Amino acid sequence: MDEQTEIDKDLARHARLISLVIAATMILWMLSQWIGGRVGLPDQYVFLFDLFALAGFLWALIVTFQLWRKRRELGKD
Repeated sequence: MDEQTEIDKDLARHARLISLVIAATMILWMLSQWIGGRVGLPDQYVFLFDLFALAGFLWALIVTFQLWRKRRELGKD
């Protein structure tokens, strides 16, 4: 039973990390768009911020899929 509790805590920790990455990516992306518009950054830099946001969301999607598969293996779904 103690091992199962540790597994549950590990899965919950990974889920919290994923949610923090998604929230931080969205906030930073929106902030960079707003600052870029106010300062008048060239389009190349705005596009670079978009690529960074896409990379963050892609990472979160991949790790979420891995977490989902791990939960299915353990019979948590």
